[in-house]
Amino acid sequence: MRRFLTGCALSIALLGSTALGASAEPLNIVFTHHSSASNTFWQAVKKGFDDACEKIAANCQMVFTQNEGSVEQQLSNMEAALARKPDALLTSIVDDKAFDDVIARATKDNVVVIGVNVDDSQGAQGNMRAAFVGQGFRPAGHSLGQAMAQNFPKEGPIKVLVGVSAPGQNWSEARGQGVMDFLEEYKAANPNREVSWERIDSGTDLAITADRVGAYLNAHPDTTAYFDTGFWHAAVARVLKDRGVEPGKVLLGGFDLVPEVVQQMQTGYVQVQVDQQPYMQGFMPVMQVYLAETFGLAPSDIDTGQGIVRPADAETIMEFSAKGLR
Repeated sequence: MRRFLTGCALSIALLGSTALGASAEPLNIVFTHHSSASNTFWQAVKKGFDDACEKIAANCQMVFTQNEGSVEQQLSNMEAALARKPDALLTSIVDDKAFDDVIARATKDNVVVIGVNVDDSQGAQGNMRAAFVGQGFRPAGHSLGQAMAQNFPKEGPIKVLVGVSAPGQNWSEARGQGVMDFLEEYKAANPNREVSWERIDSGTDLAITADRVGAYLNAHPDTTAYFDTGFWHAAVARVLKDRGVEPGKVLLGGFDLVPEVVQQMQTGYVQVQVDQQPYMQGFMPVMQVYLAETFGLAPSDIDTGQGIVRPADAETIMEFSAKGLR
């Protein structure tokens, strides 16, 4: 507890400083992950990362993949980063096996490794990263389903489509399973109603998600709700609008407060969104590295949350989203 309180006090002191560590040898921090530079969500993470690096006067680099979700490219980027012998490696862990060896080698070489945004599905038991900063995905999926259920019609069948944006990747599978966990509970609690769901590979590109989910809705016009495990349901909202479908006829919910989604919340097409605070995911790992390297404080897990956002919150959220803070 004393170490935890000391760490909190130091973190507060860091936040109040304009530049830290300028007189010491600058830390070298590399952040590799599974997304491309076109992914709006990751630009908010990068802003938090860049701001924190400026605070501690560190030499920092965020390395994107060329293709969205490419585990192979991320692994190659990690190997290249470690060849430069950084002080710390921040990385998403979207695969339970692919990164085990490289992270173990980094840890052996005294590189501080912090998982960010996506963790091994077994957490610390499955990977040698020192800590994880990000959302608990399965509970967040459950919370999304629970929040959306408030908008379900009071009578008649409930037919749901769950879009697993990146099949096989930890974050997408866990969020989708969390939604389906809730649907199981909802079905059990409402035995007199028809409650059914299907999952689909919905993709990690707005155009692809629009095509795949749009085709599904053509074939299943009685669909009650579509859940996306990312933010790509913003494209589904555009499809519904183009088809003249009224807002709320097909309920839409997903994750992350990127501008495209917040805009669709303002129009009424997106009913529920879950925030995982990307700016915090970029900022806090850098501060943990600073505390570890400067004061010997061990990094600790930080849950960046599963805040539920509804259309009434959209206007305020948009101000921060447009600035890259949400």
